[in-house]
Amino acid sequence: MNSMPADATRPADFAQVRDLAAPDMQRVDALIRRRLSSDVVLINQIADHIIASGGKRLRPMLHVLAAGAAGYRGERHTKLAAIIEFIHTSTLLHDDVVDESDLRRGRKTANALWGNAASVLVGDFLYSRSFQLMVELDDMRIMRILADTTNTIAEGEVLQLLNIGNADVSEAAYLAVIERKTAVLFAAATELGGILGGLPEDQVAALRHYGMELGYAFQIADDLLDYTSDAGTLGKNIGDDLAEGKPTLPLIYALEKANPEQAQSLRHAIEHGGLDSLDRIIASIRDSGALERTRERALRHARAARAALATLPPSAHRDALATLADYSVQRTF
Repeated sequence: MNSMPADATRPADFAQVRDLAAPDMQRVDALIRRRLSSDVVLINQIADHIIASGGKRLRPMLHVLAAGAAGYRGERHTKLAAIIEFIHTSTLLHDDVVDESDLRRGRKTANALWGNAASVLVGDFLYSRSFQLMVELDDMRIMRILADTTNTIAEGEVLQLLNIGNADVSEAAYLAVIERKTAVLFAAATELGGILGGLPEDQVAALRHYGMELGYAFQIADDLLDYTSDAGTLGKNIGDDLAEGKPTLPLIYALEKANPEQAQSLRHAIEHGGLDSLDRIIASIRDSGALERTRERALRHARAARAALATLPPSAHRDALATLADYSVQRTF
């Protein structure tokens, strides 16, 4: 076994990771552009908007890095990375409609520009395009993983919808949502890299475990940023989760420690949404120690992700995956 050094205090150098993945990601981006093209003008308009909105393409990058760590040297990872990005982007389009969001990555959302109906339908187009690409790979194991992952994500969307406005959501129920909505796609991305590389099953499982833990860390840290960042760096409005009545981990932890008056205010904010008392709510969350507890929970998952890589052979790609575990909880946007 090759142990991974623990260095959670070292700044995560995302730029170096991006540089390592750049040759693969250039091919992925080119394929995404080709396969987004449609005879329907509106699809092209919304697709161009999505591409122009940027984003780090973290999930497809995870896949190409995992394939590299597994020693894969073919071309199939390019198509798989594009599939993973199509699945992710389709969920974003649907999420923004459900959440009635008007800002993502600092730009107007597709539903704000073209309306809910167009966004939902183009999201469906992206799902179906990903299915077409899956079939081209002609590998039943890969198709089964992606099909199961897509179905699980849909379940997560419904679970989150059921939790909106519910101030009694437990930590376990919150984690069940982010496992389905976020972590499973991270896990599929890294697991599929191991499969392409022909790794032994224990190492494929380790890559899946890495992706799952990274997904937890990333989403918990993202929910933390909703109360510690701002629209200029976060790319969405501060307090959006609260406005939408989403009981994320900072709120759940704050409720556990709140005095009766604070608890009443927090419960009212979750149950009714709105940002009328945002400053007071954020003060209550900070006073309760919920932000520190949330950060420590994210760090725990990041450490577990890093530890899962120990069974893989040493390589620059393995080191890059370890760096992403650090980055997931150190980022400020």
